[in-house]
Amino acid sequence: MTRFSIPDGSDFTLANLPFGIFSTAGTAHRAGIRVGDFVLDLATVADEVGFDFDSTVLSVPVLNDFIALGRAKTSAARAQVKSWLEKQVGEPVDEQHFHRIGEVSLHLPIRIGDYTDFYSSIEHATNVGRMFRDPENALLPNWRHLPVGYHGRASSVVVSGTPIRRPIGQVVGSASQSPGFQPSERLDFELEMAFVVGKDSELGEPVDIADTEEYIFGMLLFNDWSARDIQRWEYVPLGPFLGKSFASSVSPWIVPMEALEPFRVRGPEQNPEPLPYLRTEENANYDIELSVAVNDRSVCRSNTKYLYWNIRQQLAHQTSNGCNVRVGDLMASGTISGQRPDSYGSLLEITDNGKSGDFLQDGDTVTMTAHAGTGKHRVGFGDVSGMVLPARVISR
Repeated sequence: MTRFSIPDGSDFTLANLPFGIFSTAGTAHRAGIRVGDFVLDLATVADEVGFDFDSTVLSVPVLNDFIALGRAKTSAARAQVKSWLEKQVGEPVDEQHFHRIGEVSLHLPIRIGDYTDFYSSIEHATNVGRMFRDPENALLPNWRHLPVGYHGRASSVVVSGTPIRRPIGQVVGSASQSPGFQPSERLDFELEMAFVVGKDSELGEPVDIADTEEYIFGMLLFNDWSARDIQRWEYVPLGPFLGKSFASSVSPWIVPMEALEPFRVRGPEQNPEPLPYLRTEENANYDIELSVAVNDRSVCRSNTKYLYWNIRQQLAHQTSNGCNVRVGDLMASGTISGQRPDSYGSLLEITDNGKSGDFLQDGDTVTMTAHAGTGKHRVGFGDVSGMVLPARVISR
């Protein structure tokens, strides 16, 4: 058995053990678990040792079939791996099962059938409302009664490290009433977290909020790139479209909910009290520290605990009309902002819509990180990053 060490400050302690999809020069896409600076090859371990399920689900290029086994089996597999790693001696995990992180390629970990983007931070919604509507009535009347959201584009969700092409769209300039078709000049990031649906529901059958935890497999870090000038022209009356759908980036590691259990906290007070189908009595938020850097310069720090609408409420509302969810569906939080300017989760807020700073330039790299806890109890998500590439203009 190889004796590995986990560096101080690592996101990937034995308290974490997140799942992802990786490949090497000699292996096809397959399931792995991140441990410190290594990836444990679950498919190879399963071939030699076996788990109590058909291990072929670990040798395919997405985690959907593994997740579909259910929380009981996926949690048991993770617990078994943890017990092997804690002992290190006399257990079946050996040096041949590990790959150094620098020697592997990481891939989108799930096949995303559908993607919903929510608008769950009251600070973010208030900041945006003050900019574009009545500053004294920043929140629309429905906002405190339901988790506002829209159906996003799953095909353009990409894994961390994928370059992002500046989008082109209709933009109305300050001196014109008519739009032009041009590259976005107000490209932005949005600091978000997302959860992965871990269980199918039935069409026409709402998921009771008491049962929502059964349907949430894990979480990952999410950057919902936004073209603010395209978005502003198009969003009335039906909401975001081309200003959002060109790209969203996710971290490659899905942190299972059991790893986040120690970091549950109570969320902000909800006033008025939600309708019964949205009520959660216990701690349903998570204390996860978030940060964003542009070209290695820190621009904001926030925390998932600020979310007004938590992930259980998001899922309950999504299915409340009978809409069914499927394994691998993705639901993102919307921009997560705090009360201070240094905790705002988008350049739209940080720059006051461009009045005190610039939006993203070609060549900029945005890197987001997230973690909970410290030391050997630290549970992190790694990072999600992307470089902005120039627009590809088609001449006519």
